[in-house]
Amino acid sequence: MLELNSIREMQAAHKNWLDHNFPDQADHHGLLGLAEEVGELSHAHLKGEQGIRHSASQIVEMKKDALGDIFIFALSYANSNGFDLAECIEETWENIVSRRDWIETPSDGGVKV
Repeated sequence: MLELNSIREMQAAHKNWLDHNFPDQADHHGLLGLAEEVGELSHAHLKGEQGIRHSASQIVEMKKDALGDIFIFALSYANSNGFDLAECIEETWENIVSRRDWIETPSDGGVKV
């Protein structure tokens, strides 16, 4: 089982930080930040695969940074829209993703959403 309390604690701390630093942030800014960070993760992965511009250790750090930022922007989007991110993760995992079996039912995973 996921440790959801720590996600909830991070979300509460993030809300305080967000309210202090960006009190007038639009609800969709977290989504835009998420998209930007997915782009950064994709960039790091591509450059690592191509073996250009950065060392292997720099690529690892870039990927880790982007993943952390993706989570933080997910917190931002959740906070701005009144979602409990831990609940979103738990419900999606338990009710949908963990029930899919792509080996047994490769056409749809066996779970109808």
